[in-house]
Amino acid sequence: MKPYAESCDQNCEPILSVIEPLLRDRQRVREVGSGTGQHAVYFARKMPHLTWYASDRPESHPGIRAWLEEAQLPNLEGPVELDVRQASWPQYQVDAVFSANTAHIMSWEAVVALFAGVGGLLDVNGLMCLYGPFNYAGRYTSQSNQRFDAWLRQRDPQSGIQDFNNLGELAGEAGMLLQADYEMPMNNRILCWRKG
Repeated sequence: MKPYAESCDQNCEPILSVIEPLLRDRQRVREVGSGTGQHAVYFARKMPHLTWYASDRPESHPGIRAWLEEAQLPNLEGPVELDVRQASWPQYQVDAVFSANTAHIMSWEAVVALFAGVGGLLDVNGLMCLYGPFNYAGRYTSQSNQRFDAWLRQRDPQSGIQDFNNLGELAGEAGMLLQADYEMPMNNRILCWRKG
């Protein structure tokens, strides 16, 4: 039985409306933290010019594989084994990285590793697009995000909504510059950096 996340169904179309123009001139995208696999299938189907590489930790692979095998899309590959904290990432030639709803469920150590890994993976002009809730100058953008953050930290004290400025510093250390910050429904954002 395939895993299912209702939030994926709800946010697929809004995310696509932002990333499709950004990825129009791209060929290969690595998705970090493919989760259920729903996003991978949806975006690969909607953007057939891309080869979409799904990746996640091994425990998520059976669910991702179920979605990929049912979809049978020629431009969708994986799942590739990837823990952002592993010493070396699988070296696929990609010109963009996409990740949704990952930074706030990771420890800060893992977020640091995520940006360092993406920075090492991308060539000049490569894009990193990160979707999720973010804080600005240490402040929540909504009461619902504040409640969500409290729930996250109760569940795992090392996780929580990350701050935009801190992520910007990590991006800079990885050689990436902010290209755009898009407001999304349900108090989420898409942050997009370009490798310099």
